[in-house]
Amino acid sequence: MAPVKGPQAWIAEDVRQDSSWIQRLTQEEADGFNQALAHAKKVGKPLLEMEQADFPLPPPSRQALDKAVEATQGRWGMVLVKGFPTDDWSEADMRVAYWGMGLYMGVGRTQNRASEVINDVRDAGGSYYVKGGRGYNTNVQLDFHQDYSDVVALLCRRTAKSGGTSKVVSSIAMRNAMQALHPDLLPVLQENNWFHSFQGAQDPQQPPYYRCPVFGTGTQIPIARTNRKDTTAAQRDFPEVPRMSPQQTEAMNILDELMPSEKYCYSMELERGDLQLLNNFVIWHSRTSFEDFEEPDQKRHLMRLWMSTPNSPELPPQFEEFFGDTRPGAVRGGVRGGFISPEFVEYEKRQSAVMNMPFKPFHVVVSPEEMSKIVSAA
Repeated sequence: MAPVKGPQAWIAEDVRQDSSWIQRLTQEEADGFNQALAHAKKVGKPLLEMEQADFPLPPPSRQALDKAVEATQGRWGMVLVKGFPTDDWSEADMRVAYWGMGLYMGVGRTQNRASEVINDVRDAGGSYYVKGGRGYNTNVQLDFHQDYSDVVALLCRRTAKSGGTSKVVSSIAMRNAMQALHPDLLPVLQENNWFHSFQGAQDPQQPPYYRCPVFGTGTQIPIARTNRKDTTAAQRDFPEVPRMSPQQTEAMNILDELMPSEKYCYSMELERGDLQLLNNFVIWHSRTSFEDFEEPDQKRHLMRLWMSTPNSPELPPQFEEFFGDTRPGAVRGGVRGGFISPEFVEYEKRQSAVMNMPFKPFHVVVSPEEMSKIVSAA
């Protein structure tokens, strides 16, 4: 029998019984990242000016990254790579090394209002359930969600004193569960009348919210997109946005009950030197609240990349409004923020050519004027 290609539905017990989603670096592979970092530090280029030659990975290390990126489009839709030499690195070293690794994985995307390409995931005293709130700078438990890119990559530098457990769910399994248990609600989740807030991180030319169904249709791989906090924020912060129907609310409530259940939710503890890659179109993720150590350099700290990857799937047409490009392997996603620099624009063009990825410059798919007409007609 030929192996199954592409992401498949799974439940928690499947993941517990099969560790093929875990990849362990050999000593030779790990050493290669230290060698590349030493060279990058000598060159001393700003991140956005770096090229692969400035972070020269030996073939075994590069092949390990290639294998990890490929795994995001495989059976599990995720991979945990263990053994990066983060204990050898200062915080500044890790930032250079991580960006250098990203030069081999795809094209990095901007992640917040400040248009930053690497986010520090640590408690900075932020608030989650407020206008413009984000989860990465808090210590609270997060809703299940998907990030704004093909793949989200988390590299662990420090763990918490307690808590901070990573939780993952197969969105394909969620779709199948809705089809089996509530077939009347699956079409509701597939409609393109779901509005989501950008949480203030949109490009100045974009409306403050966008439309996207929870479950896409018409593609070979079942594609999903959800972040209930953003959906709730659109209802709370923008009175002109059409109110959610009782069926939409019911469908989201059912998903909120299914996702954290023992049957569907798998929990993992990220350790120092772990790299977690999640395919955002088939994996929903969350995190438990955590308690930090008192010493500043011992506090929980991960670095996050949002990546467009050359092996990403075709997206449903309705996803273009947010992602900007639905072609497989295209550069897309991220949130633009208000501080896109000429250096980032040049990096996008250069890196997309290196990775042989379809690229078109940023463009607004639905303008504020068009969105006003859409909500007025709804």
